[in-house]
Amino acid sequence: MVLGVDPREQSVPALVWAADEAVRRGLVLRLVVAVPPAHDGLRYDAIARQSALCIRAESAIANAEDLVRELHDGLRIATERVNGVPATVLRDMAQHAALVVVGSRRLGRPAEMFSESSVVVPLTARADCPVVVVRAPEHTAVHPPTVVVGVDGSASSQAAVAFAVEEASLREARLRAVWVWPRSVLAHDDGEGGLAERRRLLAESVAGWTERYPDVAISQEVLRGHPVEQLALASQESLSLVVGRRGRGGYSGMRLGSTVHGLLHRAPCPLITVPLPQRERRTADPAWADRSRSGTTDRPGPTAPLGTGARPPPRGTVGREDAPGPSEGSAER
Repeated sequence: MVLGVDPREQSVPALVWAADEAVRRGLVLRLVVAVPPAHDGLRYDAIARQSALCIRAESAIANAEDLVRELHDGLRIATERVNGVPATVLRDMAQHAALVVVGSRRLGRPAEMFSESSVVVPLTARADCPVVVVRAPEHTAVHPPTVVVGVDGSASSQAAVAFAVEEASLREARLRAVWVWPRSVLAHDDGEGGLAERRRLLAESVAGWTERYPDVAISQEVLRGHPVEQLALASQESLSLVVGRRGRGGYSGMRLGSTVHGLLHRAPCPLITVPLPQRERRTADPAWADRSRSGTTDRPGPTAPLGTGARPPPRGTVGREDAPGPSEGSAER
């Protein structure tokens, strides 16, 4: 499991969530801090700023490591300082990870979309593994503990259901499957027939999971209203909210659905976005189809999750290392 450490403002809730989850899943927790490149490398002030940022990065990752060891002394930890754009560094590491966890500095939408320091949106949109964005601590004091999953019948929401059932089992929680039905301007699509159809589709989406995970109680609800608002309300007292990365609709040219984009700013608990499995992505994602026609791709083939197979070195320099990982001879990004 990879945790992105922010040298400017470390998210303690994200660090605690990642450490606890790594223990539950029996994974190595890899703490990663990325130092962006200096744009004016020959100017003295740019070199000084870069040096100060490196020192801050080393301090941030040391503090994060100390806190994790206080929480879970026996947890296997690896630490890395990598030169590169943070979102790109974490996206590359996601190819070999079970989960990537980041905090949120609650940047405004333009800053999150276009600034170099933006991590949450580009990472969530393109990572090959589930991404957890922790804006606020999970609601552990609420009983019974609940995991909420958003369902819309798409292939990516099926992947979200699969992840959510496993997560609920690990957490000894119930699973609340929610289908949000937006209000339609067409009267004929707004009656009992439409409601019955969506209940049927929701039931099909969760069918079979109770048999595979008999310890997880699964409830089903169809809610009326805007998907972002209703899912945010439904997860107000939840351990986490799980959604597929790309639902029905979204912004043209992006892999991030509009519902997910809105929840990144509104979710009141940790938000887990789940991509399609690699084997399904080429046929289900239009972006893959476009690249296939052009004869190019920007992703390697499927790889083993972190801790289950050989891991090639990331494109960066290694800081301190407390578990097997890349060597210090790996190339700088």
